[in-house]
Amino acid sequence: MPDFFYADPFPLKEDTTEYKLLTKDFVSTVPFGDKEILKVEPEGLTFLAEKAMEDVSFYLRTAHLEKVRKILDDPEATPNDRFVAMALLKNAVIAADKQLPSCQDTGTGIVMAKKGEYVITGGDDAEALSRGIYNTYVNRNLRYSQVVPLTMYEEVNSGSNLPAQIDIYSTPGDKYSFLFLAKGGGSANKTYLFQETKALLNPTSLEKFIADKVSNLGTAACPPYHIAVVIGGTSAEANLKTVKLASAGYLDHLPTKGDKFGSAFRDIELEEKMLAAAQKSGIGAQFGGKYLAHDFKVIRLPRHGASCPVGLGVSCSADRNIKAKITKDGIYLEKLEYDPAKFLPTIDEVDSSTESVHIDLNQPMPEILKVLSKYPVKTRVMLSGRLVVARDIAHAKLKEKLDKGEPLPEYFKNHPVYYAGPAKTPEGMPSGSFGPTTAGRMDSYVPVFQEKGFSMITLAKGNRSKVVTDSCKKNGGFYLGSIGGPAALLAKENIKKVEVLDFPELGMEAVWSIDVENFPAFIVVDDKGNDFFQMLN
Repeated sequence: MPDFFYADPFPLKEDTTEYKLLTKDFVSTVPFGDKEILKVEPEGLTFLAEKAMEDVSFYLRTAHLEKVRKILDDPEATPNDRFVAMALLKNAVIAADKQLPSCQDTGTGIVMAKKGEYVITGGDDAEALSRGIYNTYVNRNLRYSQVVPLTMYEEVNSGSNLPAQIDIYSTPGDKYSFLFLAKGGGSANKTYLFQETKALLNPTSLEKFIADKVSNLGTAACPPYHIAVVIGGTSAEANLKTVKLASAGYLDHLPTKGDKFGSAFRDIELEEKMLAAAQKSGIGAQFGGKYLAHDFKVIRLPRHGASCPVGLGVSCSADRNIKAKITKDGIYLEKLEYDPAKFLPTIDEVDSSTESVHIDLNQPMPEILKVLSKYPVKTRVMLSGRLVVARDIAHAKLKEKLDKGEPLPEYFKNHPVYYAGPAKTPEGMPSGSFGPTTAGRMDSYVPVFQEKGFSMITLAKGNRSKVVTDSCKKNGGFYLGSIGGPAALLAKENIKKVEVLDFPELGMEAVWSIDVENFPAFIVVDDKGNDFFQMLN
């Protein structure tokens, strides 16, 4: 008979996170036999969740910003790499004023908590944490992105960004520890599960498999990424949970070798190889170059002999993860970087490193198309004039009109269409954080509209499918790529006026009209059938 064994499946080393004390309120100790119980008032959980989600919406980790700055200092970085990195640093500085969140997609509120056996709260912890998340979203300039189903096919926005995802685990001890995340849809959509077999577990097959999957990530989730790959797991859901924690930096201090107890470990050598492969892909920080990824985590887990799940996920340029803890000494929150301006170069030479073409959007659409047709893909352009903003639901409603034989509005023909949705507008500002959403979700609409002369120029983030390239070639259209990530920067420096144009009942999903000035973008798909991202292959 084999001996019984149990080991912590994720044996993390000592926590090196730097915390700040928020308060000593809401926390006390009470005797229980020969033990001491940590008593946390439910109001303390609400207070902590509100502060955590507030900080993570406007600040980033110091280590993350150091890696963004590294791009500016790397002689191997391309001008486009540096252009994106500079925009992300400027964005961080603007967001740190706590008026404009770092990304317009202020995410799903997620909490992973470990509650010690000697901790009592006397209430429903998930409800108390949810109230704190609610407080942040309704009181700050964030966006309500959660839709709730009324039937299988009918949905409405919840109007508060609830529900949140809250997972609480029981652990030994008298400490309550937390990881809070604000996970945007673009980043979450780049989470994948592949059900593989033992045949994958050799260096040649595994390295090729990972490199291929990473090259297919594209740029829709706003790189540079923190990439996580997990091989193994006692179930598919255990694998993907580990992917999320690894991408958030929560598992950085795992051991680097396996053991006979099945403990999780990181393969540092494989991480270095895969990071090099990502850098060689040529995708870069959105528009070609070296920096598709900041770093790479590869974690190995035990598995059932008949199963080999492989999970892949990312944390994007809005790397919104923050740890917290409650002990008998008080409520603590991870220190983020409150002075991101220190990472800016003393002299900004990035914007002038590549010449930009200025495009007047207030001229007739045929004239705009003629100007764009003069330049090759990868050309950086600066847009000034009017854009029409429409995304998923608006596109569906416009297609319904077309299907019914009803005319489409002229604004859809006369102006470029920007796929985006704003966060709330701070008082006294023309716009809330207002960055691009993923282009690929609207791919099926492009040929339908373009063959009728509508949506001839689209603007969004990420790569597009062949159906868009073919439509642009056939109909003389263009797809322009916008930098994913610097939504606060775009709102403050480039967007001058915002107003609802159509479907006001859709809230964030309404059709908007925005006036922009020197709005940066790149020609990604042209009217000759060229696709920048396909040219990298």
